[in-house]
Amino acid sequence: MAEQLHISDTTDRAGRYRTLLPQLQALLAGETDPVANMANCCAALRQTFGFFWVGFYMVKGTGDEGQGTGELVLGPFQGDVACTRIAFGKGVCGTAWQRGQTIVVPDVDAFPGHIACSSSSRSEIVVPLLRDGAVIALLDVDSDLLDDFTQADRQGLEAVANIIAPLL
Repeated sequence: MAEQLHISDTTDRAGRYRTLLPQLQALLAGETDPVANMANCCAALRQTFGFFWVGFYMVKGTGDEGQGTGELVLGPFQGDVACTRIAFGKGVCGTAWQRGQTIVVPDVDAFPGHIACSSSSRSEIVVPLLRDGAVIALLDVDSDLLDDFTQADRQGLEAVANIIAPLL
């Protein structure tokens, strides 16, 4: 596929995800480099939705002990500079890693222990990427608007995670 997206002109996010998902699958098909896949995924999401920040955090250093012993390390992203390392259970990303489930935060200032990588971030959604039931990475999306993420975003970003997780 050519490295070009057709972006739906609808303002309906569910409709935009329906248009994006097959294009994302085609864009990533056949590419074996995880960094390239994460980078193009970030670009496609930011280009389609105009998110303030979108990126990946990779689970590193868990060794044989399992989850909770390593840390999250910043991967490909688009947006302002970001926190480089996040501990298990810390902030929204570390909590999503700990729980192994998507977390939607309507107001980051109200989230206990939120790590403010950017003071412009107002709401956030974090989606775990799983392999064999273990979290291997997180897709993190921030908005500069309060309560910006809907059920359509949750479902759409979880579908994105399902597309890219096997490619990492």
